[in-house]
Amino acid sequence: MGYKSRLGLLILLDSVIVTTAIFIASWVVYPYTSVVSMDAIVISAIALLVFHHVFAYIFKLYNKVWAYASVGELIAIVQAVTFSVIGAAIVQYIANDFSLYKRALLVTWMLHIIFIGGSRFIWRILRDRYIKDDRDHKRTLIVGAGAAGAMIARQLRDQSQEAELCPVAFVDDDLTKQKMQLYNIPVKGRVRDIPQIVGDMGIEYIVIAIPSLRNGQLKKIVDFCNQTNAKVQMIPKLEDLMTGKVTVSSLKNIEVEDLLGREPVELDIHAISKYVTDQTVMVTGAGGSIGSEICRQVMKFSPSKIILVGHGEFSIYSIDMELRGKYRDAGIEIIPVIGDVQDRDRMFEIMEMYKPRIVYHAAAHKHVPLMEQNPHEAVKNNIIGTKNVAEAADTFGIHTFVLVSTDKAVNPTNVMGATKRIAEMVIQDLSARSKTKFTAVRFGNVLGSRGSVIPLFRKQIADGGPVTVTDPKMTRYFMTIPEASRLVIQAGTLAKGGEIFVLDMGEPVKIVDLAKNLIKLSGYTEEEIPIEFTGIRPGEKMYEELLGEDEVHSDAVYEKIYVGKTSEVDQDVINGMIETFESYTRKDLKDALMEIVYMEHAYVTVKGS
Repeated sequence: MGYKSRLGLLILLDSVIVTTAIFIASWVVYPYTSVVSMDAIVISAIALLVFHHVFAYIFKLYNKVWAYASVGELIAIVQAVTFSVIGAAIVQYIANDFSLYKRALLVTWMLHIIFIGGSRFIWRILRDRYIKDDRDHKRTLIVGAGAAGAMIARQLRDQSQEAELCPVAFVDDDLTKQKMQLYNIPVKGRVRDIPQIVGDMGIEYIVIAIPSLRNGQLKKIVDFCNQTNAKVQMIPKLEDLMTGKVTVSSLKNIEVEDLLGREPVELDIHAISKYVTDQTVMVTGAGGSIGSEICRQVMKFSPSKIILVGHGEFSIYSIDMELRGKYRDAGIEIIPVIGDVQDRDRMFEIMEMYKPRIVYHAAAHKHVPLMEQNPHEAVKNNIIGTKNVAEAADTFGIHTFVLVSTDKAVNPTNVMGATKRIAEMVIQDLSARSKTKFTAVRFGNVLGSRGSVIPLFRKQIADGGPVTVTDPKMTRYFMTIPEASRLVIQAGTLAKGGEIFVLDMGEPVKIVDLAKNLIKLSGYTEEEIPIEFTGIRPGEKMYEELLGEDEVHSDAVYEKIYVGKTSEVDQDVINGMIETFESYTRKDLKDALMEIVYMEHAYVTVKGS
């Protein structure tokens, strides 16, 4: 129905209600008497009609979408009717020799609210209960019968003609809400009852509507949801709602990152601001997964300059354009620099030209099987590249140098881990004799980074499977790219020199469980996308560690951040390997790397950091 037709119908309906209501009221109040002046009633009816349309215009009664009417619309009706009756009472008082039919006017007021309000709300009731469209509405279970769950239920009910989902039940672990109803939708049980409720009620969709959920609690709920074939989504997290990034109704798919089982580390914003704001910051490997996220996080603290260093032209171009687009009015000078960390002269040239206060060294080769096949390249990039950048930082008096390292540097069994451990040894040695604060940050596998398991699994799922897992017992520590990058920045504020910082990453995760969750969250079953075990690849460990036994300090230096003990390093042995490594065969080079790493354990004396 068009706007003009709808407006005309409402005006006609209201006119009939208004002009007849006062006659009905007079008959109800004075059924067998002749005390009522018919002339006064007629005049009152005309006055009511005029005043009603005036106040209906003022309170916008004809501009409401009555299909979605609620308390706000009811209040508008009461206001319009009340002022209309008051106006008619004044006219009646004057026209009827200064006397009023008070009871008749009161009944008229009540009839107006009942009839006008009822005429509006009857449409909503008919629409919600009886009017169906041809669309296939998915029966939906809402997890959480709190404020957010009620809001989701109401919005889905209000938009039932447009929405794909139709809420039919709640679950909530609050015992006081059991067998209660919200918007006529029953609370059918607790979270543990999800599989049974889904089966009994034919649920096709599950919405998790608890924005303050901790990650461990979310994983528990998802585990129950995964026992069903229903698609699962959730409302955004509380911090995103509070910052206004999204609304409660912005449902999102559950990501593997949401199921890590621990809370992200909160940053010391004040300390980082003092450390980064108005300073020149340099990031090597700025086009990579970690390096580019470090750039994004650093930009939030308004450095004066940020130097984006990398050897990949397109990746540096991409992060440069992204930062310029987002921070065009921030007054931050963004300087993209093409340079390879293996080029010692180039690194010294860049460091001398820009003299950054802080250097985040994220450039590295990190793929374990590839580095097993190419150990010489691992040495060039991970050891010599780190040595070049670190010695340039020392030469030009840079304040802080932060090396991005890995948990694979602990008791390494592969070339990548060994080269990263030797890179740590290089900066620990420099730290002992330099004014620059050298520190390293270790973390486990980074979800979604280039070459990591998640993009591989997603591609395999998109290709129809199978998803390949090396061993059913293999476990890894995981964290998100933003969290890893924040840890790097936070570590710089804590650095005194020579430390290795690690994050309390909770419990390690089985790779096979990660694969199962990703298959389920992608909307498939393991029958549709099978998991295939391929065996451990060269250089891989079954379990990862974050600190060796001789490196552990038991106390956290910051919330969930621990620091390892520094150790003395025989730099001559490392330099000797660097000078001769190109003459080694692939196997001999790996043996030489392992000898350096494990020789350290044999003779090192441990010092408190």
